[in-house]
Amino acid sequence: MVAPLSTPSSSPASVPVAPISSQPVIDILRFNTCGSVDDGKSTLIGRLLYDSKSLMEDQIEALERSADITGGGQINLANLTDGLRAEREQGITIDVAYRYFATPRRKFIIADTPGHIQYTRNMVTGASSANLSIVLVDARLGVIEQSRRHTAIAALLRIPHLVVAINKMDLVGWSQERFLEIRAQFEEFLPRFDIKDVKFIPMSALNGDNVVTPSPHTPWYAGPTLLGHLENVHIASDWNLNGFRLPVQWVNRPNDPTDESVHDFRGFSGQIAGGIVRKGQKVIVLPAGVASTVKEIHTFDGPINEAFCPQSVTLVLAHDIDVSRGSMIIGTDHLPGSASELSAEICWMHSKPLQAGKKYYLKHTTHTVQVAVTAVTSKLNLDSLDYEPDPRELTMNDIGEIRLRASSPLVFDGYERNRLTGSFILIEQGTNATVAAGMLHSPSELIKPDLGDYAI
Repeated sequence: MVAPLSTPSSSPASVPVAPISSQPVIDILRFNTCGSVDDGKSTLIGRLLYDSKSLMEDQIEALERSADITGGGQINLANLTDGLRAEREQGITIDVAYRYFATPRRKFIIADTPGHIQYTRNMVTGASSANLSIVLVDARLGVIEQSRRHTAIAALLRIPHLVVAINKMDLVGWSQERFLEIRAQFEEFLPRFDIKDVKFIPMSALNGDNVVTPSPHTPWYAGPTLLGHLENVHIASDWNLNGFRLPVQWVNRPNDPTDESVHDFRGFSGQIAGGIVRKGQKVIVLPAGVASTVKEIHTFDGPINEAFCPQSVTLVLAHDIDVSRGSMIIGTDHLPGSASELSAEICWMHSKPLQAGKKYYLKHTTHTVQVAVTAVTSKLNLDSLDYEPDPRELTMNDIGEIRLRASSPLVFDGYERNRLTGSFILIEQGTNATVAAGMLHSPSELIKPDLGDYAI
């Protein structure tokens, strides 16, 4: 459920560029924290920012000023992310808080997501674009329902890396036996989830043990600190590099009569959602079903010979064909599916329940179509983690499976294959409110074009 690309406010004056910087983002790690109430999620993020020296002087001064109000005379690191007044008064996280910091090795985008079950939709929103998810566990309580629930949601969203941060180890005497016991509890149910990489780290977020610097209290733990793991976890292969996909966000027509280099220039800009594209490569424009070849690849920094997901580029094709916002340019291998009858898993985010028969707008990459909900087929029981068939409706924060009928065919991949082209949002007609975020199941049939018929 990656947010749809926004339309640039104005076109460049003289040179063709992509709407977003073309620099690869593989050096940026997006991660979220989740867990039960008072497990220390906000404190952990505050400790990361504080100990990695990523705070400004005014932020530190603000923490010191608020110490007597919310921290009992001590700096309350949770205040760095618990920005709402209600959050500070209750000592809980309600909204998703985003923070940014960097080390010499990598840049980071953090989403601090709520632990309350009634804010499941906020957790899904914050984790939807994450490369890695941190599930905090209170060492005193061990694995509880929220631990299993948030692990299940991370698996549902296909987050490839998971860190189980066993926090408050200082309150159990830094017991290695307790650490191993909690790890064994997790390993009992982890096999049912398809998570590629799981790491267990003992820590104390409040005191900083094993967060940024190694703790002298855990001589029995030979693994990395949390920050050390975040800096070194391999994420370059997380992007789907099989099957080129470019949802067209913008038709780039620079308007500068004094610059001959852009005379009659017509490029197609967007963020690559999958695969690799090279100059001279044969591509197909859908839904028009017309083939062409890539003549030029432009980026913010100038022309290049090849580009890959998730770079933002402007493609110039060899033929003058009809391409508009919402079209998708694809490669000729690892083809996507195209269908009007859709099956998907969604998280319902609206106070009005979802029932079969209702109509919405479906926003998929840069394309929007009208859809009707034809059936609500199942609902996920967040306690047992089993699907219950044929629910009457989905209410706020429910996760369930539905079937949809679109007004025109959608070009897409299954979410398990490509998180960017397999995700969507539902928008309420009339109010334009986002009511659900969804993940498309794999299409029943892939596009099988005869490239001879597609050629101009």
